[in-house]
Amino acid sequence: MSSQPNVLFIIADDHRWDAIGGMGDPTVKTPTMDSLMERGTTFRQTHIMGSLVGAVCVPSRAAVLTSANLFRSGGNQLNPDLAVWPQTMRESGYNTFFAGKWHNDRNSFANSFDGGAKIFFGGMGNQYKVNVFDFDPTGKYPADARYVGDKFSTTLFTDPVVEYIETYDREDPFFAYLSFTSPHDPRTPPGEYATMYPPEDIPLPENFLPEHPFDNGEMRIRDEVLAPFPRTPEIVQQHIADYYGMISHQDYEMGRVIQTLKDQGHYDNTIVIYTSDHGLAVGQHGLFGKQNVYDHSIRVPSIFAGPGIPEGQTVEALTYLYDLFPTVCDLTNVDCPDTVEGISLVPLMEGCVDKVRDSVFAAYKDIHRTVSNGKWKLIRHYVSKDNGKGTDYIQLFDLEADPWEMNNLAEQPEHAERIQSLADELKRWQNETDDFMKDVAVLL
Repeated sequence: MSSQPNVLFIIADDHRWDAIGGMGDPTVKTPTMDSLMERGTTFRQTHIMGSLVGAVCVPSRAAVLTSANLFRSGGNQLNPDLAVWPQTMRESGYNTFFAGKWHNDRNSFANSFDGGAKIFFGGMGNQYKVNVFDFDPTGKYPADARYVGDKFSTTLFTDPVVEYIETYDREDPFFAYLSFTSPHDPRTPPGEYATMYPPEDIPLPENFLPEHPFDNGEMRIRDEVLAPFPRTPEIVQQHIADYYGMISHQDYEMGRVIQTLKDQGHYDNTIVIYTSDHGLAVGQHGLFGKQNVYDHSIRVPSIFAGPGIPEGQTVEALTYLYDLFPTVCDLTNVDCPDTVEGISLVPLMEGCVDKVRDSVFAAYKDIHRTVSNGKWKLIRHYVSKDNGKGTDYIQLFDLEADPWEMNNLAEQPEHAERIQSLADELKRWQNETDDFMKDVAVLL
């Protein structure tokens, strides 16, 4: 057995940070995720930096792979000047394996993995009829090699990872990358999970609204037209019930992988990481999608468990999803490339520091910018230069008193100095990341 730990990385699509039993959600059932939290360290304030396109998953996954900011990492095509996380692990002696959704360029995929199965080069679709490829060592993946999978997506992607672990007999450590399309729509959970949550028993989120209170510039993007306007409690309850069904089924499939690690003697020497590419509104603020910068959309689960990771620990410090790459390098003694912008979270795990950054920043297209220091959060809304949609507007939230982001304090005179301070911090982030909106005034 290698002296370096194995790594099992699991990433979901659309899984909001708090839709986990162990995070305090009283309704959704997630025993596997809960057990990971008990066994490891959970970061409760992990953010994405947003997106410049409606398909938020593309730049978010690019940031995971490159550990670079939104304006530098690339999107469907990764920035070729940047190191790629699984490729770095492969070049450091790890045997790398992939199954599931890869929504970035195929060249970076070919350079990153030694093997794989049920590979989906796409964003979304029928969960029962996913177009997939077998692993092609040439990296070509011709169209005539694509075929339709014969199982529900989550099971389809989990099976090859289970088989990979069951048959793994190399001395080198492994890096297994399992990428779900769940709980992304179409939210059609299989079997018993379709009726696991009676809609009438689903509590509405505290910030439920029939409609968003102003035009945010993306009121009719595809995610938002999944439900009619105005939103009704019954419609939102049904969508959340289906969302939870997808999450619970995914949790079950994750449990199969964890059990396989145990059965094959790898459990004690494998770092398990669970996260998502972004969150989702599902009725909060009158919204359904992730094309916004409220916390329900830009915060994601971030759970680490395994050798060298403190058990049962929760960290409230501000972190980014793109901190994963350097953190895993640190945990596995892999040299971290110079192009990495993220920060290793190991000092937070070990209690050596209480924070690694003072604030987090996020953007969406040319219409939303936000900055938060963990307590106070400023959101700046612009009218889109491309289509003239949106509202010039500022929101200020006290996240400690108002975690659901319901009470806008921006127009209260006593907060003027605070707003200016946050606006200065927002401008600093824009300059540091070379945001194309950096020359547009933050304040109205």
